[in-house]
Amino acid sequence: MDIKIDWNKIRLHFNKSFRSNFYVSIASVDADNNPTVTPIGSLFLNNDQSAFYFEKYPSKLPIHAEANNNICILAVNSSTWFWVKSLFNGKFRNYPGIKLYGELGNRRKPTEIETSRLNRRMKATKGFKGNTYLWDDMGFVREISFSKAEKINLGEMTEEL
Repeated sequence: MDIKIDWNKIRLHFNKSFRSNFYVSIASVDADNNPTVTPIGSLFLNNDQSAFYFEKYPSKLPIHAEANNNICILAVNSSTWFWVKSLFNGKFRNYPGIKLYGELGNRRKPTEIETSRLNRRMKATKGFKGNTYLWDDMGFVREISFSKAEKINLGEMTEEL
C-alpha cells in the first residue's frame, strides 16, 4: 500500500472505522521500550499524509513522545454489516484494517478549522450531557506525520485488495 497514491482510500477507511468504533488505537513505546496502546477518539487525517488529534485525555502518549515519537495507528472497520457481507462473500471488498506509521509532532493550540472539524464530528451528540464532559475545552492538538501505510492481511479474504 502506497501512502501517497492510496491516501484517499486510507482516509475513507479511517472515516468508516471511526463510524463503527468511535476511536483508533495509537501504539507507542515508553522510555524503557515498553509498548502501550492509547485509544483516541479525536484523530483527523489531513489531505497530505498528516493528521492531528485533540490531546485532552492522553497522559502517557505525550510523555512517550519525549523519549520516542514513533507511533503506529490502527483503524479497524468493525461494522457488523461489513463483516457479515464479507464473510458471506468470502472476501473483503474494502480494507478491514489499516495501520499508519508515523511520528508525533508538536503540541499546539488548535486552529478554527480543526475545532470546526471536531464540532462537526460530535454534532450528533451535542445535546447530551456526556458530550459536554468529553468534548468541551479541547485546548490542544498534537500533529502527526506519516511515512508508511500497511493494510491488514487476512489471507484469501483480502488478497484482492
